[in-house]
Amino acid sequence: MDGISVWQLLIVAMIVVLLFGTDKLRNFGSDLGSSIRGFKKAMNDDVQQEELNDIGKNIIDDKLKKSFSEEIKDKDKV
Repeated sequence: MDGISVWQLLIVAMIVVLLFGTDKLRNFGSDLGSSIRGFKKAMNDDVQQEELNDIGKNIIDDKLKKSFSEEIKDKDKV
């Protein structure tokens, strides 16, 4: 027989429940879920911060280009 059968998985699950109890398993599940949510939130915050930095750089570049072109126009007038 290749692989793990359903019966083997059920026996392992019953042993785990008997060893740890349902309260510890419930706490473990909620801790695992909260850590995954925290990781996803941190990843999304990093992506949003990078996007904001790119937008800020574009705004600064546009303002510098405008001010530089205005300086050139002012020098041409003189």
